[in-house]
Amino acid sequence: MKTKIFLFALGVIIALSGCTGNQQQRERTGETVTVTHTLGTVEVPVNPERVIALDFSALENLDYLGIKPVAIPKSGVPSHLSKYKDDPSIVDVGTVVEVNLEKINELQPDLIIIGGRLADFYKDLSAIAPVMYPTVMGTTDFLGAFKANLDDLGRVFGKQDELDRAFAEIETKVGQVKAKVEASDDRALILLHNRGRFSAYGSGSRFGIIHDVLGFQEAEKGLGTHVHGTPVSSEFVQKANPDIIFIVDRSMIVGNAVMDKEEVENKLVKQTNAAQNGRIFYLNPEVWYLAGGGIASVNMMIDEVSKAL
Repeated sequence: MKTKIFLFALGVIIALSGCTGNQQQRERTGETVTVTHTLGTVEVPVNPERVIALDFSALENLDYLGIKPVAIPKSGVPSHLSKYKDDPSIVDVGTVVEVNLEKINELQPDLIIIGGRLADFYKDLSAIAPVMYPTVMGTTDFLGAFKANLDDLGRVFGKQDELDRAFAEIETKVGQVKAKVEASDDRALILLHNRGRFSAYGSGSRFGIIHDVLGFQEAEKGLGTHVHGTPVSSEFVQKANPDIIFIVDRSMIVGNAVMDKEEVENKLVKQTNAAQNGRIFYLNPEVWYLAGGGIASVNMMIDEVSKAL
């Protein structure tokens, strides 16, 4: 109820003042760029001064450009971005799944950048400031979506050259890994582990970069692309018999639980080619689960997967 009252009051204030963060920026520079994403089309001010990053991949990209946000969700910040969590001048506005709308409004941002976990907040946040929604999930063209996100950011901040260089470096790295992958017939299976349970991911999924970009063959085709993956059993893993298994352990970051390798590599999993040949690889869950779509995390993901070769 309090949230509904706040949103109503916010709408009245905006209507009366006729001045959102976007309009304030227009008055300063008179310049905007049009950004189209899966949630809509928005006019974004050029070189916005007060940026709120509500997604860790977006924070990575801002960090690459040397742009300091005025606020972020400080709960669960990946260790490679810890300097932002420890910075008292950056306001904490919640988590990547639930943010404090009142606090965000008080900060009078010129631009808000969100991720998939906050898609349901898009309308409410758009009442405060222009909202960008860069995402790489739900597509088999991971690199295409990633490049489009960087292009949008480059137009907004006038940093296209820097971002083009970052993308070119990633393309080179991808080419090197893919060439090695294509020389092999190894079949890979990607598993998310959480307290003894598995979900499998394939092409087009949140971890689909392994198949769609780096070229690993799928040990099991036809897996769903739902963000939470396809629930599978140890028997499924045994039957799929992958040559390589990539594990993302969710329980380590969500429940702060210590991973039990015996729980993951149980009797059935140990019967796979991957286990018998020592080719089970544990991926950094902070990078793969919490971020995964920014310049830093994409580089780290490629580096981690390349170790399987």
